[in-house]
Parts: sequence; C-alpha cells; structure tokens
Amino acid sequence: MQNKVRKLFQQNETYIFLIIFALTILIQARSGQFYTPNNIVDIMSAMIVPGLFAVGAFLVILSGGIDVSFPALASLTAFATTKFLLDINYQGSVLVPILMAIIIGAALGAVNGIFAGLLNLPAMIVTLGTSSVFKGIMQGTLQSKQLAVIPKGMKQFGRRALFTAANKSNGLSSSLPVAFLVLVVVAALTFFVLKFTMFGRGVYAIGGNENAAYNAGFKVKKTKFLLYVFTGIVASIAGIIRVCMMQQCHPTNMLGMEMNIIAGVVLGGTAIVGGKGTMTGCMLGTLLIVLVENSLILIGVPVIWKDVFVGVLIVVGTAVSAYQAEKTGHRKRRGHEVKEAS
Repeated sequence: MQNKVRKLFQQNETYIFLIIFALTILIQARSGQFYTPNNIVDIMSAMIVPGLFAVGAFLVILSGGIDVSFPALASLTAFATTKFLLDINYQGSVLVPILMAIIIGAALGAVNGIFAGLLNLPAMIVTLGTSSVFKGIMQGTLQSKQLAVIPKGMKQFGRRALFTAANKSNGLSSSLPVAFLVLVVVAALTFFVLKFTMFGRGVYAIGGNENAAYNAGFKVKKTKFLLYVFTGIVASIAGIIRVCMMQQCHPTNMLGMEMNIIAGVVLGGTAIVGGKGTMTGCMLGTLLIVLVENSLILIGVPVIWKDVFVGVLIVVGTAVSAYQAEKTGHRKRRGHEVKEAS
C-alpha cells in the first residue's frame, strides 16, 4: 500500500489534480458558485476548443518537437471553410464543413510536417514561420473579416446540446454542446494509440532519444510528419467547432492561444524536451489553465490580472519541466557512470 501511495505522489498528475481541487474549493468558498450545475457545464464547454488544441500540441511536444502555428492554422481553416460555404449558399449539415476543414487542416499540417519532420528543420522556427504565413494568407489573400452569419448546418450543430443544467438559486442555466463528444472521442483515441500501439511507443521513443528510436527500427521522419498532419486535422476541427459554438466567425479570436495551450500541456507533466507525458496529465493541465482563465472573476480577481496568473503558471510549468528533465538526465548519467565503474 505504501508503495502505491509513494508511486502516486511521484506522478505529476497527482499534484495537478490537488492544485485544481484546492483552487475549486477556494473559488467555491469565496463565491459559492463554482459547484453549481450551470458553472460546471460552463467549464466543460470552455474545455472543448482548448482541449482539442492541447491534444495536438501534446503529441508534438511528446515527440520532442513543438508547434506554435495551430491557432493560425485553425483560424485560416475555419474562415476559408465558412466563407466558401457562405459564397455557394450551402444549406446542408455540418459534416461537409468538418470534412472540408479536415482536408485543409491536413494539408497545412503537412507543410509543417515536411519541414519539421521530413527535413528535420528546427520545429519552433518552422512553425513560427508557417504561423505568419497562415495569418498572412487569411488576412491578406482572403481579406478576412468577421462573418456575422454562418451556414445553417453549422449554426444548428452549435446550438445542439447534450443536456441543460440549471442553477436554482439564481435561475441561470447552461447547455453542454454536443461538440463536447468530439473532445472525448479525440482524447480517448489518442490515449488508446499512445497506450496500446507501436506508433504510440514510437512517439515516446522519438521524444526520449531520436537516434536510439531510429536504431530500434522506428520510422522517425514518417512518425513526426504524421504527428504534424494530425495536429493540423485536430486544430481545424477545433476551429470549426469554435465557429459553430460562437454562431459567427471571427478570424482572429483564436490567435495567441498557443502559449496558454502549451503551458497547460507542460503543467500536466509533459516534458518540454519530449519523451515523457500522459493524456491524463495533458487534460488536467489544460483544465487548470481554463479554470484560471474563466473562474478568477468569481473570487473577485479583476479580468486584467488573468494574464498575470497565466504567465506565472507558464513560468512555473516550464521551470518544473526543465527541472524534471535535468533530474532525469542526472539520474541516467549516474547510472551510466556506475556501469562503467563496475
């Protein structure tokens, strides 16, 4: 029993869960509103788009890379899809917009995959560059502007709810969008792939030591390429869902989300250098960021201080990740020295 408890507290996810629990208790004590049904539903709704973004970012970071272009990719995909369907007066279901977005997202993700995966160029530089290119195409070539009207099928999908929760004390109610199921399916599929397939093991192996993974027979370049394509697909789906939920298309409201998403992934225990992390930790870290962004007002913290708190979380999360990476490297070096001595 003691070994199980010790092992539990060696996991980063345990501490993130305890921090989230403590934060929710504080918010509830100060406001009395956190554990109300409608607020819980609001938090779940707020997790949908950041959660999808986090899945893609998590896989790339786990492989030892990084992608900061996914908000720009999602924005370009969502705007291009919505504008095209409006121009042709599309009246069908949401399936066609999602399929279009997936195709565009996969193509844009493949651009990152070619340069950062196949050509092995620095991922940070590549995705910073493609982020600017995606924004330039959207704002320059497509002359993006806010679209107050979206296709009928997208509007209906955004309004469709799994259930509605009401707060009896103040009469407020909130609905959980059916899009929440998309996040559940994507997260579950990613968990399964990482846990039970050779592809998932390859992702961990590449993040841990790319040369060793190659020598072990894993197709390093192909795996990295596919990860960027997958990130593009997931980001594009998130972009379409965002438009559906907002009932309008604002081409810039997803830009700048990359740092908060990456911070959540790292806070959840994913090593910034790759090779270590879990889907559970990724979701918990993202939830912590969402809580900070959406619930501070309930305890009387002005909205202008939100960025300060998120910034502190980013610094702390990065520092902890770097410390863990250094500690792991030191342990490996000591083990190697002991072997040589014996």
